[in-house]
Amino acid sequence: MEPLKQHKGIVYPLNRANVDTDQIIPKQFLKRIQRQGFGQFLFYNWRFYDDGTKREDFSLNDPAYEEASVIVAGENFGCGSSREHAPWAIQDFGFKVVIAPSFADIFYSNCFKNGILPIQLPIEVTETMIKEAENHQYELKVDLEKQEVTDGSQTVSFDIQPYHKEMLLNGWDEIAVTMTYEDKIDQFEQKQI
Repeated sequence: MEPLKQHKGIVYPLNRANVDTDQIIPKQFLKRIQRQGFGQFLFYNWRFYDDGTKREDFSLNDPAYEEASVIVAGENFGCGSSREHAPWAIQDFGFKVVIAPSFADIFYSNCFKNGILPIQLPIEVTETMIKEAENHQYELKVDLEKQEVTDGSQTVSFDIQPYHKEMLLNGWDEIAVTMTYEDKIDQFEQKQI
């Protein structure tokens, strides 16, 4: 994974609460065995008609959000099943940060494992961000080291567990974290011989 220290990106406002992993990536697209290629199916049932043509009434299809890399959504984002394909689809589509008032626990954990920064902010802050992004192109700068999100006029702090922060700052997944203990693992193995 790539390290994530700072990120500046256009916001895609998803003004919905309880966004379910089945909506993030529908079940019919879970047959792939690689992590790549899921982005094209992100929010598929909302983005496309049954015949595969794009829906004009779903905002992510608006060219204004074509370069968006930050999602700001409502409460309980990522609820439903525990499928890890949901963060895979979000990341593969090009999003690096998801901001919401709350997240489903498993989805939240899966984000860190896949290099996505989920940020919990108060609902009044996320509602303001969503309105801004719905009205004009709205950019946010996220600084993981300082644990701050700013739009240039307002800066908001966020909490993150040190373990998760270290993973993202270093671009580590759980295997890479384990490999930081390679010397101790080798020492243990030598004692077993």
